Amino acid sequence: MQHEGGDARASRYEAVLQHLGQHQYHWLVTGTAGFIGSNLLEALLRLNQKVTGLDNFSNGHRHNLEQVRELVGSRAWANFRFIEGDVRSLEDCAFACRGVDYVLHEAALGSVPRSINDPILTNANNVTGFLNMLVAARDARVKRFIYAASSSTYGDHPALPKTEAVIGKPLSPYAVTKYVNELYAEVFARCYGMETIGLRYFNVFGPRQDPNGAYASVIPRWIAALMTGQPVFINGDGETSRDFCFVDNVVQINLLAALTDNPEAVNQTYNVALGDRTTLKQLYEAMRMLLVDSIPDLEEHRPQYRAFRAGDVRHSQADISKAQELLGYAPAYRIGEGLKKTLGWYRRHLVPAPV
Repeated sequence: MQHEGGDARASRYEAVLQHLGQHQYHWLVTGTAGFIGSNLLEALLRLNQKVTGLDNFSNGHRHNLEQVRELVGSRAWANFRFIEGDVRSLEDCAFACRGVDYVLHEAALGSVPRSINDPILTNANNVTGFLNMLVAARDARVKRFIYAASSSTYGDHPALPKTEAVIGKPLSPYAVTKYVNELYAEVFARCYGMETIGLRYFNVFGPRQDPNGAYASVIPRWIAALMTGQPVFINGDGETSRDFCFVDNVVQINLLAALTDNPEAVNQTYNVALGDRTTLKQLYEAMRMLLVDSIPDLEEHRPQYRAFRAGDVRHSQADISKAQELLGYAPAYRIGEGLKKTLGWYRRHLVPAPV
C-alpha cells in the first residue's frame, strides 16, 4: 500500500466518525472506569453507540463514570450498561461479551514497579484475564478484538525509533505479560479465525488519569505536585526520554482499528504514539511554564533528582508509519496541545491525595 499523506489519513478518521454517526454498534470496553477506558466510553457514547463496560475498580474509579455521564448527558448515557466484574472470571467475561460487536480490551494492571513487586497479581490480570477475554469474545463471535498492548514489549532492544517487527528481551514482569497478550492474540487468529489488533501504547496521558497512589504515571503525578506546591522527583538524570501520547490519539486509533476494512491491517500490532521524544527535563519544564502564570510560586520551583528506577528503559520513541499506512492513523495532538488540555482538566477536577 502506498504511503498516505496527512490529509488522506485525517479523512480516514473523519469517515469512521461519519459512519459511526449513522450506524449503531454494540461495544464492550473493559477497564471502562479507568483512564483510557473512560475516554473511550465518552467518545463512543457521544457517537450514539451502545456500550457495555466491565470493571472491578482495582484501578478505575466510579467518579470517572460519573464524569462521563455528566459530559454526555442522560440520553447518551442510556446507551451504557455497566457490569461490575473481573476479567479473571471467565463467567464475567462471557456475560459481558453477549451480543457485542467489538471488544476494546483495556483492563490490565499497569506499572512496571507494581509488576516487580507483585508478579503473580500482574500475571493473573494481564495474562489469565486476557485469555479469558479472548475465549469469551471467540465464543460470542465478536467482529473484532482490539486490545491494549504496550511499548514495554520492546524491552532492552536499543534501536530508535521502535518498529513493530523488532523487539528485545523484556525488562519486567509487566513487559512479559503484554508480550504474552500479543502471542495469544496471534494464536487465536490462527487457530480460531478471530480478528485481533494490538495497540502498543507509548506513555499515554490525558484527563481522568489518576495522579494518586504509588504507581501513578509521571504526568498526572507531576501535575498534582506542581499544583499543590509539592516536590517533583525525577528518576535518574532527567535525560531519560519518552514518546508521550495524548489520549485523544488513542481513542482515534481504537476506532480506526475496530472499523478498518483493510484486510492487511487485521491481526497486526501497531505503535500508538507521536513518533517523537521528550526528555523528563523537557517535560517538567513544559508543565511548569504552562502553570507558572496561574501559580507564581512555580517561578522558583525546581525538580529533585533521585536514583534510576529498576526495570525502566532509557529511551523510547515509536515509528508510527505502519499505523499511518495500514490504519490511516493521524495523531491530532502533539504533546504541548495535549498538556494544555490535560492541565485544564486537572485545574477543574484535581482532588489532593488523602493524608
